[in-house]
Amino acid sequence: MDSVVKKIVREVKRGNQDAFAELMELYKDKVYHIAYRMLGNSHEAQDVAQEAFLRAYMNIESYDENRKFSTWIFRIATNLAIDRIRKKKPDFHLEDKVGGTENLDYYSQFASEEELPEEQIVKLELQQWIQDEIMHLPPKYRSAIILKYLEDMSLKEISEILNLPVATVKTRIHRGREALRKRLK
Repeated sequence: MDSVVKKIVREVKRGNQDAFAELMELYKDKVYHIAYRMLGNSHEAQDVAQEAFLRAYMNIESYDENRKFSTWIFRIATNLAIDRIRKKKPDFHLEDKVGGTENLDYYSQFASEEELPEEQIVKLELQQWIQDEIMHLPPKYRSAIILKYLEDMSLKEISEILNLPVATVKTRIHRGREALRKRLK
């Protein structure tokens, strides 16, 4: 896979826009997924993913082909998501929960075509609760926790994405886990 990606990157560096479309196709879901896990909002995640690919395209010459492209694009997306979290102002979307509606949201106004078994509902609620609690972690811990436990990346990969020493990554994961444990009690 890495050799294929390197060939595609070389084509992009030569100005082949179709080759960049191939790169986007390979990584768009994962980049969006990372942004969504960090931001908890699909509109913002789409914006961050688009911005990440735009920045990658504009700065493709600075990409070091001796490193994995995935690490580079994930770092761009993670940094953009962290920047967005830091600058965050209240944002309202149709998907947001409305106060006083007892856990109803925009989608609950539509009849479901299939019924979920009770176990699936409980599982989904638990996942949503944990995701909500992760969203309350400081960005530096949130990014480490998401990359480790939700994206299942190695400490080395996280270290490269966040541009931090592995020891710092371990510390952030540990502290993030502790903060999350306290929030979940």
